[in-house]
Amino acid sequence: MIVINVDVMLAKLSERVGITMANISILKNGKAKAIKIDTLNKICAALDCQPGDILEWRPDGAEVQEGLQDVW
Repeated sequence: MIVINVDVMLAKLSERVGITMANISILKNGKAKAIKIDTLNKICAALDCQPGDILEWRPDGAEVQEGLQDVW
């Protein structure tokens, strides 16, 4: 039998990074409006990854409607 321990691993990450499980959940669900560079640095160190492995930019509805050429 395989047991899924994702929540356990997220709790360990929370402890290693020093942020609450509530904030881990906000990040995981894409509800975060911002993240401190220090927090991102700690997450990357704990996971041995790059910020680009965690963050991805996608245009939202407003940006798609306005078009990026309007910004420049």
